[in-house]
Amino acid sequence: MSGSDPEKDAGVDTKDELLDRAAREFRALHDTLRGLNESDTTRVWLGAWSVRDIVAHISGWHREMTPALERLARGERPFPEGVSYDDVDAWNATFAAARRGTSVADALLELDRSHEDFMRAAAAGLAGRAGALRA
Repeated sequence: MSGSDPEKDAGVDTKDELLDRAAREFRALHDTLRGLNESDTTRVWLGAWSVRDIVAHISGWHREMTPALERLARGERPFPEGVSYDDVDAWNATFAAARRGTSVADALLELDRSHEDFMRAAAAGLAGRAGALRA
């Protein structure tokens, strides 16, 4: 088929669609967090996790995956030899623990910064790889 897009034909999002969706979902997260006070965000309500812990774990994944996307953009394998993300719960706990003593304001600032870095790397790293990275 002349002029057809194989990724579109296969129902795979394009790079721009993935980036747009990520930006929309991040805005939705911000809308959810808006108006929560310090007590709301530090109260444990999901197992052993508070909103601040959840924010910290998102920032941690941003920081962890940004170099992976940068390596992809250079045509390298995304993860260094010997690094495994099989134990996601352990990684999540590590990211949350690293920010446990952080103020909510600082955790939210780090979330914004880490997301900005992640999106910049994603814009470069997803070039031609949207189908391979689609969940």
